[in-house]
Amino acid sequence: MGDCRLRPVEESDLDCFEAEFSDRAGTGEYQWFGYRSGQGVRERFAKSGLLEPDGGVLTVCWGDEVAGRVEWFPGYWGRRETSMCWTTAIGLRAAFRGQGIGTEAQRLLVAYLFDHTRVHRIQAFTDAGNQAEQRALEKAGFRREGVIREAQWRAGAWHDQVLYAVLRPEAASVQ
Repeated sequence: MGDCRLRPVEESDLDCFEAEFSDRAGTGEYQWFGYRSGQGVRERFAKSGLLEPDGGVLTVCWGDEVAGRVEWFPGYWGRRETSMCWTTAIGLRAAFRGQGIGTEAQRLLVAYLFDHTRVHRIQAFTDAGNQAEQRALEKAGFRREGVIREAQWRAGAWHDQVLYAVLRPEAASVQ
């Protein structure tokens, strides 16, 4: 792939993210959840740079340009102390979608998380209608596990989500 890389978020990235992801046109139809204040993100950035023990955000770069962001947060399939995995998410700026950058960014994030944390499972979910993201997750090494029915409220209706995951032993074959 081209020059896709992840790096810690810089303060100027926050302006870019707010400008790009502040409305439905910027987020795309599957990530628009209404208007939100960016104040909480800015406060977290000032405190931790958005790299915290319970999750984080990295900037996706394509060459010298900010293409978007990836993030991770804990998910649980049982008791917190024994069943934690990372759940990941991605948001690409409109100009960078459909070029394979999301696939590469998610592959890089999986490698980063397995290199620097002890989790055994990394999961992601996407709208059942978001075929592009489903293909990107599969190309990044995630396996489709099933449909979670009417799990996400968005745009005035409940939407099915497709759950994907990659396990630590599987990730080595994708990198």
